[in-house]
Amino acid sequence: MKSIAPHRVAGYITLTFLGLTIGFYFLNGLFSNLFIAFLVTIPVFTALTFYLVRYFINSFIYAKIKPIYKTIYDFKPSKNEVSESDVDVFAHVDQQVETWMKGKTQEIQQLRELEKYRKEYIGNVSHELKTPIFNIQGYILTLLEGGLDDPNINMLYLKRTEKSIDRMISIINDLEAIAKLESGELELNYEKFNIYNLVEDVFELQEIRANNRDIKLRFGKTVDKNTMVFADKQRISQVISNLIVNSINYGRPDGQTTVSFYDMDNVILVQVRDTGLGIPENELPRIFERFYRVDKSRSRDQGGTGLGLAIVKHIIEAHKQTINVNSTPGKGTSFTFTLQKA
Repeated sequence: MKSIAPHRVAGYITLTFLGLTIGFYFLNGLFSNLFIAFLVTIPVFTALTFYLVRYFINSFIYAKIKPIYKTIYDFKPSKNEVSESDVDVFAHVDQQVETWMKGKTQEIQQLRELEKYRKEYIGNVSHELKTPIFNIQGYILTLLEGGLDDPNINMLYLKRTEKSIDRMISIINDLEAIAKLESGELELNYEKFNIYNLVEDVFELQEIRANNRDIKLRFGKTVDKNTMVFADKQRISQVISNLIVNSINYGRPDGQTTVSFYDMDNVILVQVRDTGLGIPENELPRIFERFYRVDKSRSRDQGGTGLGLAIVKHIIEAHKQTINVNSTPGKGTSFTFTLQKA
């Protein structure tokens, strides 16, 4: 509704008074008594004046409030939507503006947090790639400056160079995997398979690593060897492998890593529990972030890329399932995730 021009307002008022005057003379002739005509005309005049003033005030308020609504919600409200509360329309608008400002404040806070995370992420990627690159550069320069002819160091430095290159490849492959998972480009190949046999295969692959750290890999006592799930076998193998390797790297000597299954109606709950160092409570909310490490120096010494748990979370969520972590410092950590029952 558009605001009414001043000359139209004057015209409406003139017509109203003209109508009231004609009505007064009509009533005077009808009742043949001036006093009775006044008694009848005054209430009519008061009522018409009230509704006329109310109409013009509402029109004025609407004309002033409409731009505010358009700014807040980017739409054109009707007059009825704006003046639902005729008693205190300004309080209604004030509430709407306050709600809008709270929403914008939250959006700004989220944008700041995302910007902070982006900066940390870029810094972490740079740091992770810089370390092997500098190592490779140092080894190559040493070989070029005469080390290549020295049988005591040439093969040693070439092997170290290869190790640094493998680390770079691992980081790049993990980054590529996360990018595909986030964008939805990575297609999951669902199939029915035995989760017990899959974990058993992972145990065999990680047996040497576990023995070197004197950690036992075992199943829970109540595990059903015939437990079947419906998922992408290769990706779930990657999930279990990452969790088990993580438990070994942060495990205590003479400790153990236990994998258990629980039947939860339509899903199977898989638990990977260790008796390692545990994770402080304040660190738990960030444990699945890319490149986030609880013990940075120890993780790098073990050759981790810092992307393992981030990949685990993305794979599980790509399956439309959930993963959770519980930990007690000094006692161990437990990762649990669900898979669709076959």
